[in-house]
Amino acid sequence: MLFLFETAAGYALFKVVKEGKLEKTEDLYKDFETLDNAQKVVKLKAFSKFQNTTEALAAATALVDSKLDKGLKKFLKKNAVGETLAVLDAKLGSLIKEKLDIPCVYSGAVQELARGVRAQLSGLISGLAGADLTPMSLGLSHSLSRYKLKFSPDKVDTMIVQAIGLLDDLDKELNTYAMRVREWYGWHFPEMTKIVGDNISYAKAIKLMGTRDRAQTLDFSGTLEEEVEAALKEAAQISMGTEISAEDLENIQALSDQVIELSEYRGQLFDYLKSRMAAIAPNLTPGQAAGVHPHPRALKTKHETPKYGLIYHASLIGQSQPKHKGKISRVLAAKCSLAIRVDALGDSTDATVGIEAREKVEARLRQLEGRSAAGESGRPRGKGDTPKYDKARQGAVPALATTPKAYNADADAAEPSSKKKKKDKGEDTEGKKEKKDKKKREGEEQANGEEPSKKKKKKEEAEDDGKKDKKKQKKDKGE
Repeated sequence: MLFLFETAAGYALFKVVKEGKLEKTEDLYKDFETLDNAQKVVKLKAFSKFQNTTEALAAATALVDSKLDKGLKKFLKKNAVGETLAVLDAKLGSLIKEKLDIPCVYSGAVQELARGVRAQLSGLISGLAGADLTPMSLGLSHSLSRYKLKFSPDKVDTMIVQAIGLLDDLDKELNTYAMRVREWYGWHFPEMTKIVGDNISYAKAIKLMGTRDRAQTLDFSGTLEEEVEAALKEAAQISMGTEISAEDLENIQALSDQVIELSEYRGQLFDYLKSRMAAIAPNLTPGQAAGVHPHPRALKTKHETPKYGLIYHASLIGQSQPKHKGKISRVLAAKCSLAIRVDALGDSTDATVGIEAREKVEARLRQLEGRSAAGESGRPRGKGDTPKYDKARQGAVPALATTPKAYNADADAAEPSSKKKKKDKGEDTEGKKEKKDKKKREGEEQANGEEPSKKKKKKEEAEDDGKKDKKKQKKDKGE
């Protein structure tokens, strides 16, 4: 049995001396603790050294992808025909058996054998020192890592960012120029502004028509629809606009040419952006059909984004009801995030993940709309709430909804007449005046050093009571 082992320096083919050792994998590591013991189990039969790093990288890449490259194929034809070959990759073994007709073995015992060979590799391969193998392994690992990342011009997103920025600028310029054309030509043909709504069609119609008096003799079939064309010709006959000179018309048509050219260039730029996005992010591209674009506007201008982010302007979110916009925004953002990860880290170039994600978002939107429609269909439309059953109101002459209350005559109270009110008011004012006069007199008595009349009266009463008590005491003593 032969054992194929791949190293950073080249392919090695070992002869398994003691095949019985592979039956007891638990103790196999003991046979590779020393170089002498390892040489009793395996011996080097052939070694194919790589000439440079490029060849080593091609060989390592082929092994990672389970492919049979030309160097390995030539090496095995020369040294392994007619022998059983132990390999570390089952797919590679089946490929070798299919193309070279060499029986291959792959098992756990082969994995243990590889661990042992790797431990004593510098001693088993003559002429290959450990000092030479280490930098080879490091260089090959770096090259392989760079290859896996696949840095290619097609995967650079800088061009996409610049194209999106230019697309936004073109949209602003187009809107500005189109509005200027409408305002300028509107002095001559103001009715045309409401008839032709599309800015590009408006500019093309000006370029074709010139002044409005030529509208009746021209054919606008390639520019406008039939209904719009008929309305335009009818309005041109009764237009209230002013006349313009040939020089004015020339400048207006020059500005119209700018609008048309910018619109055509914008279409070309959009096609270029779609192709670049299909190359760098094929799974995110189906989201672009929903209106999802990687806008860098908020990052460049440092403005606040909308509540749900720039993804809020996607067409899928615009189709949903206001109460469902938040849910659909979160679902679409999650699917876009998943698609971006697949595009950045995956090896496939198809858009299956993106297409499936878009279908799931659409299904979620239909589910939410179905719930709301079912909730609304359960309610009767055009009718109010059904009243509760009342037995008293079910006869030929229905009873009142509420029992009438009896009249309470005692609750009535007659209002006082105006004369009585006036009399009461007069008495109140007289009483107030007497109180004021009395307080005034007491104040004057205190100012003159006299005792107030109340205190004087109380004092006199107290003196009378004292005299009466004395008389009574004398009378009691005489008895």
